[in-house]
Amino acid sequence: MAIMSSKVMLSELIFFDTTSSKSNMNLINYVEDYLLSFGIKSQIIKDPHEEKANLHAIIGPEDISGIMLSGHTDVVPVKGQNWSTDPFQMTEKDGKLYGRGSCDMKGFIACVLAKVPEFVNANLKEPIHLAFSYDEETGCTGVHSLVDVVRDLTVKPRACIVGEPTSMKVVNSHKGIRHLLTKVYGHENHSSTDRGVNAISYAAEIIGFIDNMQEEMRSRPALVEGFDPPYATVHAGRIQGGVAANITPNYCEIEWDYRPIPGTDEDEVFNRYEEFINEIILPKMRMKSEKFGDIKTDYLAKVPCLFPETGSEAEVLVKHLAEQNSTHVVSYGTEAGIFHQKGGVPAVVCGPGSILQAHKADEYVEISELEACDKFLDRLLDIVKK
Repeated sequence: MAIMSSKVMLSELIFFDTTSSKSNMNLINYVEDYLLSFGIKSQIIKDPHEEKANLHAIIGPEDISGIMLSGHTDVVPVKGQNWSTDPFQMTEKDGKLYGRGSCDMKGFIACVLAKVPEFVNANLKEPIHLAFSYDEETGCTGVHSLVDVVRDLTVKPRACIVGEPTSMKVVNSHKGIRHLLTKVYGHENHSSTDRGVNAISYAAEIIGFIDNMQEEMRSRPALVEGFDPPYATVHAGRIQGGVAANITPNYCEIEWDYRPIPGTDEDEVFNRYEEFINEIILPKMRMKSEKFGDIKTDYLAKVPCLFPETGSEAEVLVKHLAEQNSTHVVSYGTEAGIFHQKGGVPAVVCGPGSILQAHKADEYVEISELEACDKFLDRLLDIVKK
């Protein structure tokens, strides 16, 4: 394939509709062919249904440690958003590149892929690992099989750079994610009889408890500096249940999440929730009916916090590449915590674009941000080449 700039490569990547509910295989196959055109073989790690895949490739020697450049290939939906341009055709205007994923986070992947020809021709003294995942936007659920591959390498990378949009600032810590689904089982009956077990009513009590926990978290003094907001967030995002107004609903489900702060009790919210269910809600349901009524809660995703490692080799490296002396923390979660805690690879987050532009209609990345990322990778090349 022809050598491309990061801007041209971004246009290529945006063209692929990799919304999390769809397959990312066309993009993965494109990247695999692109790398192969420069003599780089890829390892494709498919999901159990073989509809999605992670990609791992190594440029340079494989018997010594190196640097991993990581990004997710999936994007959030555009449905219901009022775009002024085609979200899957990159549009340039006033120094900005518009398109779904331009910021989150195909911009970083584009910069990395555009740099591949230079990596290949540089006779590297230590390798560059490329790690591209799927289903990050649904709770970092796809990356685990990729992390397993990295964890089992004979020689693991000494640092992982996750290119989420940070405006090219160095982020060494972020909150975790607990994404849960609570299912409330009641019993249907005619609404006039008052003999049913109303699943929606009990779900409403649970949501009230979740809201009260949020209010409590908001009132606590900040234990860790830098986070915005400076407390754990607890949030009920979706509720669904019931059939008709005159039927006591026999089922209701609540999808909710909370975002713990590194260094605090990450299980506090769930433990208190479980106590509330077992000591308050279930006994009330049993008083209404000994035969009917139950509550089940499952984790849909569990993303660990990224803990700061001040002065670590990975942090020092990325601060040098970004030409910065300070580090930052963010409230959103990334795959960095998984690479670090599960994969054993120290991870730092740094990439082009602002998180304020992510997930919105008319998502964009500024061209200047891509240029800054290009220079960031140039400095990395200076370090790893002979």
